[in-house]
Amino acid sequence: MFALTFLGTSASVPSAERNHPALLLEAAGTRMLIDCGEGTQRQLLRSGAGFRRLDRILLTHGHLDHVLGIPGLFSTMGLRQTSDVMTIHGGPATLDIVIRMLAGLWGAGRAPIALEFVPLSEGQVINAGDFSIDCFPVRHRDTDSFGFSFQSPARRHLLSDRLSALGVPDGPMRGELAAGRPIVVEGGRTIDPEDVLGPPSGGKKLVVIGDTETTEGLSTQVAAADLLVIEATFLHKDAATARDYGHLTAAEAARFAAANNVRQLVLTHLSGRYGDDEILAEAARIFPSVRIAADLDRITV
Repeated sequence: MFALTFLGTSASVPSAERNHPALLLEAAGTRMLIDCGEGTQRQLLRSGAGFRRLDRILLTHGHLDHVLGIPGLFSTMGLRQTSDVMTIHGGPATLDIVIRMLAGLWGAGRAPIALEFVPLSEGQVINAGDFSIDCFPVRHRDTDSFGFSFQSPARRHLLSDRLSALGVPDGPMRGELAAGRPIVVEGGRTIDPEDVLGPPSGGKKLVVIGDTETTEGLSTQVAAADLLVIEATFLHKDAATARDYGHLTAAEAARFAAANNVRQLVLTHLSGRYGDDEILAEAARIFPSVRIAADLDRITV
């Protein structure tokens, strides 16, 4: 299961209701940020999530509305004497922006917490067993932008009726079968895991795409996602302006979700020039299973 808390859902100009972009992801006991816009540390407190077990940041790109919250967050974590190493993933140019920003405040290599910088390249970022993270390049103006795909593996569960019918007793033998190893029951009969395991189920796919000027070339990564989080900075009536600034319209995001068999679409990076109802109406006409993210919304997948 993945749990998302939207810490900031605005476009580049925040509003009284929307903070700069940031998203908290929780999976299998781990917690990480996707982007860290200005004010993210306060949003973590407002959400009730706090800073505990927060040790990884995935950056979609290096524009300031997505990274300016990093110094404040690190300063607070340093004052709280956080001992964990914070790992920051981003494109090489994005990491260079962050490294220079931190060096300007504290001096090179002297940030208040221990840091590890890991440049992104297309493919797997980590495999934590219970879930994996992959990244893929995204086109957004002059940046080295990336989107992220999170997947939990489908699992096979023991079928209790088959276990009973084959005389497999409760206890360690069932654990062996669940682990994929055959057992020998009383009478010398071998039971193979395939005899008692059901079909795979439970795997989930979450895709998060930050700022992007096009969805071209992204279908493979997004296809059949249980949840797609993507920007919708403009409405169709302002499509020309969207092109100029390297962003999507709500209609484009909705068509992309519909074309790729996405189960649910969540729109974020929202401009204060529109009302939520306008954005939702434009997208829902094309893809009904859509919602508008608000700050501090929590969604599980």
